[in-house]
Amino acid sequence: MNCLIIAGEKSGEEHALSFLDEIKSDLPSLNFFGVGGDELKKRDVEIIYHLNDFSSWGISEVIFKIPFYRNALNKLVSEVEKRNCKVAILIDFQTFNMKLAKMLSERGIKVLYYVAPQAWAWKSYRAKSMAKIVDILFSIIPFEKEWFGQRGLKKVVSVEHPVYTKYKNRIPNDVRNKYDEMSSELRVLILPGSRNFEVEALLPEFMNVCRGFKKTRNVKIGIVPSPSVKTSLFSPYLQEADFIFNQEKIEEAFDWAHLSLAASGTITLMTAVFQIPTIVAYDGSLLNEFIFKTFVNYSGHVSLANIIHEDEIFPELLMENATTFNMTNKIKKWLENRDYYDETIQKLANTGKIISGETPHVGRYMANMIKEYYAN
Repeated sequence: MNCLIIAGEKSGEEHALSFLDEIKSDLPSLNFFGVGGDELKKRDVEIIYHLNDFSSWGISEVIFKIPFYRNALNKLVSEVEKRNCKVAILIDFQTFNMKLAKMLSERGIKVLYYVAPQAWAWKSYRAKSMAKIVDILFSIIPFEKEWFGQRGLKKVVSVEHPVYTKYKNRIPNDVRNKYDEMSSELRVLILPGSRNFEVEALLPEFMNVCRGFKKTRNVKIGIVPSPSVKTSLFSPYLQEADFIFNQEKIEEAFDWAHLSLAASGTITLMTAVFQIPTIVAYDGSLLNEFIFKTFVNYSGHVSLANIIHEDEIFPELLMENATTFNMTNKIKKWLENRDYYDETIQKLANTGKIISGETPHVGRYMANMIKEYYAN
């Protein structure tokens, strides 16, 4: 038996690793091939394309890689047909995987899609398209199951969020209220992103915020440099940091911090799980900014923490609003208003429960479906 697996981004590979062993345990004879990185290769996945070949950010960069993606689609479909493959697991990488799912569905291939694309944040018509080409959609955000079901998806499975899977044994069991500690020593964790443009735009602002508070408070600064970002973008600021944390052991930084300044992304859900009040910022290139403002549905929120809670628990400062002045004022609200701080922490304490999902053993569920597809 053969199974196509597409993990065209680093986060996608991490998702795959969270359930691949469980599938292999139930189906040891199943052979995987497709798109992935070095870690999937170590798990005996035959890599047709390395995820580094698929690396891109923003529509302005994707445009230049259209010929490559078109050739990759044709190559992967050819491999599926050659190997008599009956099922595919497509992970994230929405634009590419949606096109691939359509091509596979037309050939009778069963498509398991992990995880649900955030169609509710962009264009809802994507959900109707998915209903025609996806057999099982895995959802990691609670309200998505009902949302996609209402738009024609016949089978939507709610699963625990990968952040919960990874950190559930480290998540605080009690309310993590450290308001009194902050009066003697304020520990601020800086998480400026994992892409060069994010760090270049946000890190100077984040550091200015900390410098401002240092004038009147005992402030300790912690930074988590991303290995995917040019060292030169972090170097000028590392000497000002009191602690430099390893991204591989980022939970140590979360245990340490009182407050955080973070780029928008999955990291905001992680700070929410660890009950760290966070200012969320986003900045980008002019073209990506135009696209962001034009197409994103602003009736909702941008940060995952707020999306999960369906409430603006974390202040969001986007584009031209991501300034030192605005960030400073938002932090002051937590420092100067205990009731507001306590309310934030109480809400954050529920994050783990909210993202725990209904089906904890994703790999086992997928293995059972693969068996069924090959039996028919």
